[in-house]
Amino acid sequence: MRIGKVLAFLVVLLFAATSAMAGGFRLPEAGAKAMSMGFAFTAQANDPSAIYFNPAGIVQLEGNNVKVGVTYIKENGGTFTGITPLTGGASVSETQKDLDFFVPNAFITRKASPNFAYGVGIFSPFGLGQEYENRNTSIFRSQITKIDLMTLVVNPTVAWKVNEFLSVGAGIDFMYGKAELARTPVGIDNATGFPANIFNSGLEGDGTAWGYNFGVLLTPTKQLKIGVAYRSKFDLEIKDGDVDLSNVFSGNINTPLGPLPPQGPAPIGFGGPSFNTTGSATLHIPATLDLGVAYILDRLTLEVDASWTFWHSWKSLNIDNKDNRAFLPDTSSPKNWDDVVAIYIGGEYRVTDPLALRLGFRWDPTPVPAETMGPELPDADKLYYCAGAGYKVRNWTFDLAYMYVDKKDRTENNLRTEGGIPVGFNGKWTGDAHLVAFDIGYKF
Repeated sequence: MRIGKVLAFLVVLLFAATSAMAGGFRLPEAGAKAMSMGFAFTAQANDPSAIYFNPAGIVQLEGNNVKVGVTYIKENGGTFTGITPLTGGASVSETQKDLDFFVPNAFITRKASPNFAYGVGIFSPFGLGQEYENRNTSIFRSQITKIDLMTLVVNPTVAWKVNEFLSVGAGIDFMYGKAELARTPVGIDNATGFPANIFNSGLEGDGTAWGYNFGVLLTPTKQLKIGVAYRSKFDLEIKDGDVDLSNVFSGNINTPLGPLPPQGPAPIGFGGPSFNTTGSATLHIPATLDLGVAYILDRLTLEVDASWTFWHSWKSLNIDNKDNRAFLPDTSSPKNWDDVVAIYIGGEYRVTDPLALRLGFRWDPTPVPAETMGPELPDADKLYYCAGAGYKVRNWTFDLAYMYVDKKDRTENNLRTEGGIPVGFNGKWTGDAHLVAFDIGYKF
């Protein structure tokens, strides 16, 4: 693995989000069965994706089980109407590109004894991205023009059935991430008095982190299940990531419009049309806690979950550039995100032994406060409407799910300066997304 470009991964991981995500940039699309029930699955945890949703659940599965799947996400580009630091005080509109993503998952479990099971899961807990139409003309180009993020976690897991009432499970999480970030700072050309792009910056890279998770499954009666699952934060401390600039402006710049600090008339000072340096940053991906209660009545299963994401770890992102220049300073971006609790409700009705129908609903509040919200993450409260079906054929299972994400319109007026840097916007964001997931499972 190349470590030289991990700074890009850090920057993108902090900001990456789409309408299809949970609040912030959490991405729980790790199984079609769970998605069709609005991800209310912590207490059921009765297929191999339990490795993600509640590792204690894999001890419920007999024999050897394999499950693989993919979630297709159609993100309709968000539309902004309002003012940015680059609109000259005029209200304008811009729409992000429509984007398509494929999020994979794979799980394998083995029941080694009546009371012990183990397995491995591979899934993508954070990611996706967004992109503005033109990196050289976008009204947000001084802050962000493109984000593209992929993360994969490999999660070996063990589970133990203590007794008929209590089962426990735990795992180790190894995360790999790869990402791209682009922006185009803008300043005033001292010769003409008009705005000019200072340079195009493109950051690409990968990185790794370690974490852990554990879960508890309680079965007070045959009809009632209670599940608790915790996943730790991931700490990423990155040094000497690559920072690459191109199309560097050759004249003098006066008072950059962001996100660079104000200057007097000065040459750009990079010694040519391109420039490369390194930087360092530290990032803390938040911990999560899920609590679920499921009730089983003959062919009907109902579940309600509460899901905490501890976003208070997102206080700021500081980037230390090794080779500082007048137009390439160290940066500190305050975030101060809030902890949030999402509510999931789902149900399954088994029409026949092979066929199950499912519905779900999810309410997900945004952790992004108004005062630090920016175009890199125009997040808002979301409502998720989910439906799906499962079918069994001998040792095979097939699960299909659809989810519509209604991202609530959000209007903020937070055009401001941070350390002399103009950032933010005054205006309204809209957006939505469609998701389809399909999983295939086999028991042997």
